[in-house]
Amino acid sequence: MRFMMLVIPDGYGEAPPGTVPDAAGVEEMMAFNRQLEDSGVLVALDGLHPPSMGARVTWRNREKTVTDGPFAEAREVLGGYWIIDVPSKEDAIAWAMRVPFQEDGVIEIRQVQEMEDFPEDVQAAASGFAEMREAARAGNP
Repeated sequence: MRFMMLVIPDGYGEAPPGTVPDAAGVEEMMAFNRQLEDSGVLVALDGLHPPSMGARVTWRNREKTVTDGPFAEAREVLGGYWIIDVPSKEDAIAWAMRVPFQEDGVIEIRQVQEMEDFPEDVQAAASGFAEMREAARAGNP
């Protein structure tokens, strides 16, 4: 089972452009990342720039609006993520409990949807998805 562990650091929604973690925090996080890698559960990981450097495209009644960050209405924003492959949600929770946060924050755990989770008609509508995903992972669009 694949799970995404979403990093939601307190206050990241107000972080100015160019905000980066301190070296000590990165060292601790890299030690955790190596534990994930060494255990064989790590699938992917990345950190994200603060919302002040981002943009949102919003759809309302088929109209699209682009809003540059920061986003006033955002209470919780993502700072990064891991994707891990573990046997159960409980295992994902156990890994999340080990994250070495230096500040207050949240790790949200969400199971990744697998094609087998969908009814046959949805699987048929997504024909070619598995090949598309593998090509993207290999860097061959």
